[in-house]
Amino acid sequence: MFNYLEPPNAYYEFERIYTAEQWAKKQRWLVNYLTEHQPDVIGFQEVFSIESLKELVKEQGYAYFAVVDEPQVIDDFIYKRPVVAIAAKYPIAEVATVEHDHELAETLGLTEDFTFSRKVLRATITLPHIGNTDCYVVHFKSKRSMIELDEQNKELTPEKNIIELLKADIAGSWGSTIQRGSEATLLMMDIIARRESTQNPMVLMGDFNNDLADGVLSHLLTNTLRFAPAFDSNTYLAKYCLNDAWQLFARSQLNLANQNNQNNENTVDLKRKPTHYFGASSSVLDYILLSCEFDSSYDDSFFEVSHYHTYDRHLINPEFERDDLSTDHGVVLISLALRS
Repeated sequence: MFNYLEPPNAYYEFERIYTAEQWAKKQRWLVNYLTEHQPDVIGFQEVFSIESLKELVKEQGYAYFAVVDEPQVIDDFIYKRPVVAIAAKYPIAEVATVEHDHELAETLGLTEDFTFSRKVLRATITLPHIGNTDCYVVHFKSKRSMIELDEQNKELTPEKNIIELLKADIAGSWGSTIQRGSEATLLMMDIIARRESTQNPMVLMGDFNNDLADGVLSHLLTNTLRFAPAFDSNTYLAKYCLNDAWQLFARSQLNLANQNNQNNENTVDLKRKPTHYFGASSSVLDYILLSCEFDSSYDDSFFEVSHYHTYDRHLINPEFERDDLSTDHGVVLISLALRS
């Protein structure tokens, strides 16, 4: 949501306050997206004004809405630490904050007071055909350095100042990486335990602040075990693993193309769009991961990913009047179809 905060409140610093016109434009952008794409379930990041968002989505047909945290308020009107939220057109049967295993965290070398940088929301939503589904909304720790220094420390020589900034950037960035990877690991442990106890299908969505192929987060897609018996792995493992919705979509499209192509030549051009741009670089930071019930290659699946769309017009072809106060990320949307 990129600092969704109703005026006259300020985000992070006292002068960062939307005017009434800017706030109306920011809300209008969201309404236009919801009207055009009509998602049934949507996860939000960077929410400050919870009640405002709840009322806005309710007017768009989302009768069910949940958060599990509140932003931090300092000096009465300056807000920090935004939260995640979820809205749905179908009933939310249960809402909970994911609580990590503290004993495991200590085993991993984390401090006793380790916490997620943003609380992870789990909403059990009663979806058509498949029933209660555990939907997780995350906003993992960013790559921004955890160590902040005065960039122009007048007490230091220019060279010494650069040295200190370099050390802070290297160490602070690694600290953020440890935090982000630890969040993903501890969340995955909770997801597996929850799956074992409820058997509910699973959806994990949000801003991962990292490429999934990176080793820091790659364990979210673990689907093989090195030493387990092959028969047991094939029988049970898929039920506890997550799949990248893009990979499921790409696979189904390639299979469909091969079925329709007598020469069995791949004629489908599939290229994943970035969800974030920084200078001249781009990356995929936002994901939707799904359990085997949404994998068409799984014998007992209910659905398949029939469409995958990254809404990025506001990033690659922005119009000031329309997109000035939108968001700095692409919006990932998937469609699910019952298997025929």
